[in-house]
Amino acid sequence: MHRILRVIARVSAALVVLLVAAAVAAFLLVRASLPPLDGTAQTQGLKQPVSIERDAQGTATIHGQSRTDVSRALGYVHAQERFFAMDLMRRAAAGELSELVGTATLKLDRQRRAFRMRARAEALLASLPPEQHADIAAYRDGVNDGLAALASRPWEYWLLGATPRPWNEADSILVLDAMFFDLNDSTNARELAYAKMRAALPQSVFTFLRTASGPWDAPLAGAQMPLPALPPEGDIDLRKADAKRLKLADHIPSPATAPSSGERVQSEEALLILASSREKREKPRPPYPLPEASLEGEGEWQVLGSNNFAVGGTLTRNGAAMVANDMHLNLRVPNIWFRARLQYPDPHRAGADIDLTGVTLPGLPALVAGSNRHIAWGFTNSYGDWLDWVRVNLDPADKDRYRTADGSQPITKSIEIIKVHNAPDEKLEVRDTQWGPILADDADGTPLALAWTALQPGGINMELLNLDCAASVDEAMAVANRAGMPAQNFTVGDAAGNVGWTIAGRIPHRTGTCDPQLPCDWSQPGSGWDGWLDPADYPRVTNPPAARVWTANSRTLDFDSPDYARVGDGGFDLGARQRQIRDDLQAKQQFAPADFLAIQLDDRAVFLQPWHQRLRDVLARAGSPDLADMNKLADDWNGRADPNSVGYRLARAFRLEVIDTVLGGFAAVVRAKYPDFQFPAHFQGEHQVDAILAQKPPYLLPPGYADWDDLLRQCAQRVATKLGAQPGGLAARRWGEVTKTHIDHPLSAALPLLGRLIDMPSEELPGDANMPRVQGATFGASERFGVQPGHEESGYFHMPGGQSGNPLSPFYGAGHEDWAQGKPTPFLPGATKYKLILSPKG
Repeated sequence: MHRILRVIARVSAALVVLLVAAAVAAFLLVRASLPPLDGTAQTQGLKQPVSIERDAQGTATIHGQSRTDVSRALGYVHAQERFFAMDLMRRAAAGELSELVGTATLKLDRQRRAFRMRARAEALLASLPPEQHADIAAYRDGVNDGLAALASRPWEYWLLGATPRPWNEADSILVLDAMFFDLNDSTNARELAYAKMRAALPQSVFTFLRTASGPWDAPLAGAQMPLPALPPEGDIDLRKADAKRLKLADHIPSPATAPSSGERVQSEEALLILASSREKREKPRPPYPLPEASLEGEGEWQVLGSNNFAVGGTLTRNGAAMVANDMHLNLRVPNIWFRARLQYPDPHRAGADIDLTGVTLPGLPALVAGSNRHIAWGFTNSYGDWLDWVRVNLDPADKDRYRTADGSQPITKSIEIIKVHNAPDEKLEVRDTQWGPILADDADGTPLALAWTALQPGGINMELLNLDCAASVDEAMAVANRAGMPAQNFTVGDAAGNVGWTIAGRIPHRTGTCDPQLPCDWSQPGSGWDGWLDPADYPRVTNPPAARVWTANSRTLDFDSPDYARVGDGGFDLGARQRQIRDDLQAKQQFAPADFLAIQLDDRAVFLQPWHQRLRDVLARAGSPDLADMNKLADDWNGRADPNSVGYRLARAFRLEVIDTVLGGFAAVVRAKYPDFQFPAHFQGEHQVDAILAQKPPYLLPPGYADWDDLLRQCAQRVATKLGAQPGGLAARRWGEVTKTHIDHPLSAALPLLGRLIDMPSEELPGDANMPRVQGATFGASERFGVQPGHEESGYFHMPGGQSGNPLSPFYGAGHEDWAQGKPTPFLPGATKYKLILSPKG
């Protein structure tokens, strides 16, 4: 026995030694991939030395003698701090993730490869202006030099058993493509669903269900709209709908695989390594997918967008405009953005310097949002109509040809090879038309090709680099209108006190009489897209009388204006968040940066208040012992999205249950003809349900309910039952359970013992979807800033997740807690703590 014990002890000791040795080896590998922060380094192609200074947060200040030198140095820094994230973005856009991580991402790769984005990116490079091409080439060289200068490849590649592939110029275009995938729904599911709805429903019902606006709107131009008119009783009677078709759980994909209003590259990254482990934790998607993102089974489908707003100089103490921006995205470690300050001599004004401060996107040489001392700018997703389905009329005698306005054309076929790590390659046939790839079928079975601004010649460029030198609102908006990027709401202010809004990104010039929200036959002469809208015809708002500008992903333009028709409706968000921002701005006549931060952190439940009262009324009328606890807990309400509030969570869950139930009746009618139908991400469902509940017509009551009061009572009962069945009962269902953050590194799931050490701490934070402070477990403000051009010293900045992707870096997670707590930190970089000089090689 003693001998056995000694053997066990020796084996145990050996195992401990091995584990310690493995831990030390892992530590040394991770440490070896840390970038040098001080000293000197040489890089090919520099014309003059460039300094890279970092503060305690890791914000990089890059000072050079030309834009191309600064672009090269920025690529160097991006590669050393964020190469793995850059690699994931280019691969996600190109459909090349499986080459790195294996079969877990094959489904995504198949979907993305159909767009042939790498081939398009390589072809696009030849059309770029020389100065834009030079910046991309310099950035490419900087990335590869920075990667080569690391003592070891980034630690993620050791874990995956892979070698990083060098960066090329097309990869930067692919990063822009990734943002198109991120901010547009490349499946265009909304218009496919509309096609089935139109085929299955009377016109009056279809018109009602695709309501584009309502009383919650707060546009920059025009008025809010009334509630939509109900369809007449003679057109539909939902009481006769098949109750078995009210739920479609068997056909509903999980949030990980189902596209909503837009697709998030970061959320894909969080799934791509260990997709199966993530899928085990996901809940079924609701039968009626709401517009905001699913939050663990009771949440809303989140519009991928942002807030931005500005006030003119008449409303500030120093006469300069003030601009705020918080871009709402899925959150990860490290953050999608990289903070930087870029300085170089102004090529247009002798003796002046360009001084850019804000956020960059690793993979691109441009400053995305921030300030250049003359202007400050920010973006929100516009949700205009940037994708159309085109009916492809095949030649009856030859299915490889199709009809166009210029006669019969052959379908272009190509074979894409998808490389798969540790598995055989896959072949994918892609069928292309002059309008775009064939990706779906219409409701009647006709093939559909997707026309998308991301695929059109001229739809992508690097024009955004010209914001470096813009000195006024007018100059900045001219650059924005020429920029080839996902079309965004562009809000800008300048040092002279001017403010403005326009669309940044290319707008298609539509011709003909087609309904752009439905598949259309472009083979008819004069139909479809005829190039790009002239920048002179872009919508603009400059120095409005109130000196205030605001956008938050909902309608910005007059519903009946030509500008609205040009931009179109790609699924605007409900206007509640935008209206609350507008009202916050109208409540004050003078603004300091602290006032802007207070608006961004506004978590008042203005939108949910009527639903809270409706729930209380239902519970008071019900008088049911089963709802007694809910009746008492509904009063745990302070008018905010407070993590400690049970009443907030109950009112919110009740709202979602009612909307799902009311609109589920219409879905059941469509499913009688199309059994696999599900509603698209539908942002205006609030207005439709409000219109129905205001009148409570019996013919719009779904089957299974005695009357409308019974429907509301049963909705409350289902919420009480579902939430009450969870541990601790209904009293434990605080809102903080839903917003408790899970901001993770993409590879943390692959490290079961150490993974949580590289994720950000979980915290219960205030906020929700339909208010300025947008917050979910994995979703929220990817940055917050407020700044006055020319007075950057008084601005503030927040960013979650930190600057660096290396867990041993002093910048890993730096600044995250300030973001979580809403603590104002300076917009400009702090004191220099590290300094690296790049000098020309040779």
